[in-house]
Amino acid sequence: MSSKLFQGLIYQMKEAVDRTVGVLDDKGVVIACSTLSRIGESHRDALDEVSYSFDTAIVNGFTYKPVGSHARIEYVVFAEGSDEKAKSAAAMLSITLASIKTLYDEKYDKTNFIKNIILDNILPSDIYIKSKELHFDAEIPRVVYLARFAGNNEGSTIPFDIVQNLFPDRAKDYVIGVSENDIVLVKELRNAVDMRNIDNYAKMIVDTAETEFLIKATVGIGTVVSTVKDLARSFKDAQVALEVGKVFDTEKTTINYESLGIGRLIYQLPTTLCEMFLQEVFKKGSFEALDQETLTTIQTFFENNLNVSETSRKLFVHRNTLVYRLEKIKKVTGLDLREFDNAITFKVALMVKKYVTSKPMMY
Repeated sequence: MSSKLFQGLIYQMKEAVDRTVGVLDDKGVVIACSTLSRIGESHRDALDEVSYSFDTAIVNGFTYKPVGSHARIEYVVFAEGSDEKAKSAAAMLSITLASIKTLYDEKYDKTNFIKNIILDNILPSDIYIKSKELHFDAEIPRVVYLARFAGNNEGSTIPFDIVQNLFPDRAKDYVIGVSENDIVLVKELRNAVDMRNIDNYAKMIVDTAETEFLIKATVGIGTVVSTVKDLARSFKDAQVALEVGKVFDTEKTTINYESLGIGRLIYQLPTTLCEMFLQEVFKKGSFEALDQETLTTIQTFFENNLNVSETSRKLFVHRNTLVYRLEKIKKVTGLDLREFDNAITFKVALMVKKYVTSKPMMY
């Protein structure tokens, strides 16, 4: 918000209150005041006191009251004095400022506009009208990232600050908190370099969270969209990427929706249909008959593109031992993994099994 807007409010309050009143920003600097000479002063000690208690505080003869949430104080208002009149003035100014800020954000704030789009809180027909009002470039490539931070971060601004500090250009990139643990980044892709670095930007978030703050993070990457109205789709794709990755790629910390492959299709299937497929592939509990060593053999065989020699080398077993294991699998399941069609069927069945196991309440 503009400090001029605050200054206008302060001048109106001055006549009614008849004492010095003003506003601090989130750094503790006076950005508006009825006594103009005080603008630019630092009241850091007052900001620290208010941030600690998140309540009215009296410091150096002034009464201070926060504006914003406990997780992120945006402004602090103050009134001269420590008496009841000063407390009333600070409370009145706080309520007035919060109301004006809400109205201002709804009408002018681009970040709030983007948030309404990704959360489907704005009609598609209103998006381009609002874009013009905000002078927002609606026809430019963008991608949505959804960063999910592990642990209970309630009341902490660290997840938000991590992403905001990595992408500080607030005129181009938008950082939005959608919950205590989920932070959205809407990244503008300005050139070919940005396009090539889509996955690297996600890795930057994960690496910074883990190395500097010891917080584990996972980032889902949505599809690249060329118009602002499609940002909601990119956000949903980022959500799907995280959910699918949680099932099929548990070791990955960055998951791109466009790289999900067959896992994306399986994730959209009803679990009843998945169970029917598993019963057809693994008849009479044949899957349960496979021990962990056999499953590891199968996984390694797939990872080495059905190459017997390379798989036996990776497993440190003789080639004949591997062939014996594959024959045993064929006998138990009826599928010869050395044949491409059978291998595909088994691979898909393993993924379906993993999906069904991850959703025990659905069947």
